[in-house]
Amino acid sequence: MTMTDNVVRKSVVVDAPVDKAFRVFTEAIDRWWIRQHHIGSAELAEVVIEPRAGGRWYERGVDGSECDWGHVIRWDPPEGLVLAWQIDATWHFDPALVTEVEVRFVAESPLRTKVELEHRLLERFGDASESMRAGFESEGGWQTLLEVFAAATR
Repeated sequence: MTMTDNVVRKSVVVDAPVDKAFRVFTEAIDRWWIRQHHIGSAELAEVVIEPRAGGRWYERGVDGSECDWGHVIRWDPPEGLVLAWQIDATWHFDPALVTEVEVRFVAESPLRTKVELEHRLLERFGDASESMRAGFESEGGWQTLLEVFAAATR
């Protein structure tokens, strides 16, 4: 497997200024995140990205329980952010695992933004890296999430 096989790249263009696109992606992630995409035992109530480097990225269940997904590695509004994805191949939080999800917001015009997502370091999933990459690439993976996000920017 080559290094590029361990990276998933997806993008979407939204009809929104860069700052709005960034805010919807981060502050309003709970408005657009697909409800079935969660790892906690309780039904998903909320998805949260704390707005700072070192901030948590986590879910809160309807029962009040919290389940970490990772943390914010880099917080650079409105140009982008890097999130640590710490969910393993069995869909459980693993504090020892860190893959990276970088999201860049590039102005195509004052009212149009290209959002580029790169999930990298997938080789850190070890023997499961190929199946995890296939999952992130699949229907319902990152591209679907970006399309739902794009609809939320309108």
